[in-house]
Amino acid sequence: MIEKENIPYYAISSGKLRRYFDPKNFSDPFKVMKGYLQARHLMFKLKPDIVFSKGGFVSVPVVLAAKHSKIPVIIHESDITPGLANRLAIPSATRICCNFPETLNHLPEGKAVVSGSPIRRELLSGDKAKACTYTGLTPNRPIILIIGGSQGSQVINEAVRKLLPALLTSWQMIHLCGKGNLDPALSDTAGYVQYEYINEELADLFAAADLVISRAGANAICELLALAKPNILIPLSKAASRGDQILNATSFEKQGFSYVLEEENLSKETLSEAISSVWENKKSYISAMEKSRKTDAIEIIVGLIEELRKK
Repeated sequence: MIEKENIPYYAISSGKLRRYFDPKNFSDPFKVMKGYLQARHLMFKLKPDIVFSKGGFVSVPVVLAAKHSKIPVIIHESDITPGLANRLAIPSATRICCNFPETLNHLPEGKAVVSGSPIRRELLSGDKAKACTYTGLTPNRPIILIIGGSQGSQVINEAVRKLLPALLTSWQMIHLCGKGNLDPALSDTAGYVQYEYINEELADLFAAADLVISRAGANAICELLALAKPNILIPLSKAASRGDQILNATSFEKQGFSYVLEEENLSKETLSEAISSVWENKKSYISAMEKSRKTDAIEIIVGLIEELRKK
């Protein structure tokens, strides 16, 4: 995706930072050291004015190399609490951007700013008619869009598909189910379309959606907020994550933006109840999202970049 935009791309070695026992924990630190040396070479070769990091384990050697090369670093933390990679990188950061005011409690005073999350501009200009042409659905009946994350979600997929006969009496469904998760038996089901992955068409699918069922990754929920889409969030459980999605979803629920359904309680019955509740109260959700204090994340982040570049 980066290369399609004609942006130069450089690969480096890096090891994953695991919180559990794995034999790779003994070898991956050497990969991080190798990545650090490669990143130092890239700093010397490219001579960047600024390094911008979105986190993730691959960012750690790059941020450390930037600091040791005396290059300013801006970090963006999407979740309420910083992930392990960003916690390691924060001491090397010049500025730290975050999505939630609650995150400021976890960041060094004087470095942090609430910027919000940059939203892809194209998501705001989707076309419902194009989506209906692409999917074969009709614009005359409401549409639910299901997004289980980049890899899909088995539990969400199963709950949605068990509920299909009841849902399709009133709804149409666009199901982004993840790679390898298509169900051939449902291919010809009227009012239901499924895709492993969507790229350019996503803005149009959002425009067509009257209700969205989604995981609670920070970027995903900020897009729902920007679009003011009534939504049901099903965060990853603590058993499968560090709990960041649960915190994200709880924050959105408290602000009246979302209905939260915990994965442990997910069933076709609870999902049906959630859909009915959100649809009945959709005006309240839309109003809360539209009244929320919106920050222009792109303007704030670009402003920080310009500020540091001039120093």
